[in-house]
Amino acid sequence: MGTRERERDRELLIPVANVETKSSPPPSPTTVPRHSSGKEAFAKVIRSWASKKFMSGCVILFPIAVTFYITRGFIHFMDVFSPIYDHLGVNVIGLGFITSITFIFLVGIFMSSWLGASVLGLGEWFIKKMPLISYIYSASKQISAAISPDQNSNAFKEVAIVRHPRIGEYAFGFITSSVILRKGMGDEELCCVYVPSNHLYLGDIFLINSKDVMRPNLSVREGIEIVISGGTSVPQVLMVLDGPSITPPTIGNFHV
Repeated sequence: MGTRERERDRELLIPVANVETKSSPPPSPTTVPRHSSGKEAFAKVIRSWASKKFMSGCVILFPIAVTFYITRGFIHFMDVFSPIYDHLGVNVIGLGFITSITFIFLVGIFMSSWLGASVLGLGEWFIKKMPLISYIYSASKQISAAISPDQNSNAFKEVAIVRHPRIGEYAFGFITSSVILRKGMGDEELCCVYVPSNHLYLGDIFLINSKDVMRPNLSVREGIEIVISGGTSVPQVLMVLDGPSITPPTIGNFHV
């Protein structure tokens, strides 16, 4: 009797266990809540916004910082009279810099006279006798003469645009002089064009027919600024003084 009752109990318990097993859901993997994905998207938007604003601040402050640094260095470089005033016991802010500017102004007045030009010529004669210093002085003098307000100086005459190195490409240059080429077919007027290849102090010299040289509406100072800035200050529209706007040659509807 005991064994039969045990068997009945087992029959009754087994279906119940099966039902409980079927009704219990299988273990599900841990699910990520939706609010966490929203937080990640919000954090990405904040990081993108912050990085853009930071780069905008750098772009705005970089030219200001460079200008301030160069101006400060220029003031310290030009303030050569401050040690003299300090030695004399005169402590006036900006007095040394004002004295330096006044001194440069007086030098400009003196060198514009006949006596100053004679003294300058004598000094240049001594400098040209020195092997290494003469090259440095000549290069720096050519650069300073290019931006000199004296139009009679041997400097860059005009800004030029020439086809270089091949058709369809143009290069900025400076007209330094004009040359008459005598040949059997007749005389040909050529322009000596200096095309900078490394900022302003290194470049190539080309003799180009004056008819093939385009003269844009740019001053020499603007041309120097374009070369030094790497082309970032080029105007959006360039007009040739003796012709229409500079546009690349076209064949049909296609640009060369």
